[in-house]
Amino acid sequence: MTSKKKPTVYITRKLPDVVETRMRELFDAELNIDDTPRSQPELVAAVKRADVLVPTVTDRIDAALIEQAGPQLKLIAAFSNGVDNIDVDAAARKGITVTNTPNVLTEDTADMTMALILAVPRRLAEGAQVLTDRKGEWAGWSPTWMLGRRIAGKRIGIVGMGRIGTAVARRAKAFGLSIHYHNRHRVKPETEEMLEATYWDSLDQMLARVDIVSVNCPSTPATYHLLSARRLALMRPDSYIVNTARGGIIDEAALIKSLREGKIAGAGLDVFENEPCVNPKLIKLAGEGKVVLLPHMSSATLEGRIDMGEKVVINIRTFFDGHRPPDRVLPGRD
Repeated sequence: MTSKKKPTVYITRKLPDVVETRMRELFDAELNIDDTPRSQPELVAAVKRADVLVPTVTDRIDAALIEQAGPQLKLIAAFSNGVDNIDVDAAARKGITVTNTPNVLTEDTADMTMALILAVPRRLAEGAQVLTDRKGEWAGWSPTWMLGRRIAGKRIGIVGMGRIGTAVARRAKAFGLSIHYHNRHRVKPETEEMLEATYWDSLDQMLARVDIVSVNCPSTPATYHLLSARRLALMRPDSYIVNTARGGIIDEAALIKSLREGKIAGAGLDVFENEPCVNPKLIKLAGEGKVVLLPHMSSATLEGRIDMGEKVVINIRTFFDGHRPPDRVLPGRD
């Protein structure tokens, strides 16, 4: 690439230093050192002059923004696995290629999912708060104090048995959980055999029969409020739900109502419908020990972020070397 003009790359958020250094070595990269989220006017100005836009999940790359892009913008290299914030079809109509960073966050997200699966029934956050926020309340060990629910022997229902869902299933099996799953397509027989997994073609039927529901499907128009008020009502009052996918997959208002009325025992949430805003009713429920809330940190490992950055670099280099980038997102996939 040294003999060619370096492409102008606009990066919307602060990335790990090692990634930014590599970007500056290879491209004419404009960094966001103070990590201030870019406004829509700033993004408009960027797409009018940059060759490559590197957005994150917090950036809204909609049709209106894409329509204002200059002819030089040929690549949107997303620093994310999901692209629900990008209008891929609008980009394709404009002749802009979109790429993402798949396969690098699977294990990190599955780890955090399993952490929430343990934290909610075993009341980990609630117990920790007794020592930090309610000092003096703990009088010592007692046979009947802070009782949770056992994990081993329970049934987990995984909604979305892709890479992350399968990784969650491997972990859950090691903890003695019985694996059940719902997916658009049944997984390979050898995968089912390895996990001793039961497939449900009906999500409704699965929800009524499992103890823990883990949401691991992608965010698409088809999965918006997939866990609707009607479906949440199918869950048992002693069951739990964990979501590390996207907030909009669950009808948050309906979930809050179910938790307040005791129709679901508890929830572990790493994602929310209106991020970064968190519904005050959820925060109140967290104070009551009915939910565990995390600030969208399931994929937040240094190793994972560096791996994502390396994929972005590879996608940009491959594209400007005249080849199809390995992580191209095709339009109309949903």
